Amino acid sequence: MTSFTERLRQAAEPDWTAAVTHRFVTELYRGQVAPAVMASYLVQDYRFLDAFLSLLGGAMATADTAAARLRLGRFVGMVSTDENDYFLRAFDALGVSADARAATPDLAPTQGFQAIMREAAKSGSYAACLAVLNVAEGLYLDWASRAPQPLPESFVHAEWITLHDNPEFRDFVGFLAAELDRVGPAEPQVAEDFFRRATALELRFFDAAYEG
Repeated sequence: MTSFTERLRQAAEPDWTAAVTHRFVTELYRGQVAPAVMASYLVQDYRFLDAFLSLLGGAMATADTAAARLRLGRFVGMVSTDENDYFLRAFDALGVSADARAATPDLAPTQGFQAIMREAAKSGSYAACLAVLNVAEGLYLDWASRAPQPLPESFVHAEWITLHDNPEFRDFVGFLAAELDRVGPAEPQVAEDFFRRATALELRFFDAAYEG
């Protein structure tokens, strides 16, 4: 039987498949993303931190069990440490200074994703928060888990893959899907709306790394 979350993924086609098979992803597998493209992508992705923490906070506030709030809280700690450390090392390796990052404007997909994260966080709907989280994390696990071995030599490429395909991350994505399967059917239209819009933004975000 197809799960609720899987039905949302199907409803988000063709954008979901286009994102997980995007040129950026296939070049990342080979370690062939041009430095300027990788820098543009990471600078924009780093801008999500504040909005993403707000989204996680919204999920914690609306979750209906203490166990879920604890699980989300542990993930907040990981995002604030391991992933943040990767960004700073990658910026150094790519020669992107703090001043250069600050001077770079948010691209349209970045603005869109920040907006939908904050919209979900303020919605008062656990299902809305979970829908956006399942795209933001589940879509990344989907493409990262397809990476062929061996991984690229450069840590800038390899660690961006392993950050999104490791036992802890897979467990968290499984938790997010299980939670959405549990609460989503009570708000199917809300969940599908946020899920589809978030998936479209992920695809536009990959495109923007080359357009920028």
